[in-house]
Order: sequence, then C-alpha cells, then structure tokens
Amino acid sequence: MRAVVQRVSEAGVTVDGDVVGQIGRGFLVLLGIAHADTEKEADWLARKIAGLRLFEDGEGKMNLSLADVDGAGVGCEPVHALRRRPQRTSPQLHRSRPPRTCPAALRLLLPTTGRRRRPVERGIFQAEMKVSLINDGPVTLWLETEKNGA
Repeated sequence: MRAVVQRVSEAGVTVDGDVVGQIGRGFLVLLGIAHADTEKEADWLARKIAGLRLFEDGEGKMNLSLADVDGAGVGCEPVHALRRRPQRTSPQLHRSRPPRTCPAALRLLLPTTGRRRRPVERGIFQAEMKVSLINDGPVTLWLETEKNGA
C-alpha cells in the first residue's frame, strides 16, 4: 500500500455536486492499493497514520498525533495512479487492485483507523470525485508498506 498523507485545515469530496465526505482539521490520505495488499499491510499503515506526530504542540513543535488533537479526522481517497512506477510517465493501472475489489481493500484500512476514535470520511469508488483541501503547513508525507518498497 502507498499513501500520501497531507495535514489539512479542511478537506472535502463532492460527487455530482453533492458533498459525500468532509473533515475539518486532520489528515487527507490518498491511498494506492496493490493486488497483493492484505490486512497486515492495512493495519500497519493505519497504525502509522494514527501515530504520525504532525500537529504542533504549545511550543510550535510538530509533536502531536491525531489522538492528541480534539476533533481531528481522516479523509481517505483511493488513487489508482499511486501504484505506478515513479520512473514512468503514465499511470500503470494494471498494478492497482481492480476497482471492483477496492472497496473491500479500503475497508481493511478504515476500521483500523476508526478504532483509534477518529472520524473517517471517504469518497465513492469509480465516481468522478472532486477533492478539495486546504493544506496546513503544507505538511505532506509519502508512506509505503515494506512489500511495496522494492
């Protein structure tokens, strides 16, 4: 699994003009899921995201996690292009999990993140989504499970 995690002041997803997901302060996670990704990878990634200390404490240092910030949420959006090889100029969509299996794969990640008592919002698979965000910082990280790092 690959994820781009952005600290946001707010983020939202609309489909056909209707808001289908919205968070205030928190993380927007753009998620790429591979064919071979399992619950083990999803659990590792969810724990990693929940433990990221990307919010500032009283001294202005990034030292607080989602659990330390009241009301912080997670927006999770599937992005097939994250599965392409960086040296390629076009997406290699065949490396991504087929769209019909992605909702099940995404559910591997969401409950784990949700157990950490964070509101989790997501878009709609195979819909033409419009994602809006106000990047806070900006703070953006790339995370990858070990299996995908090769």
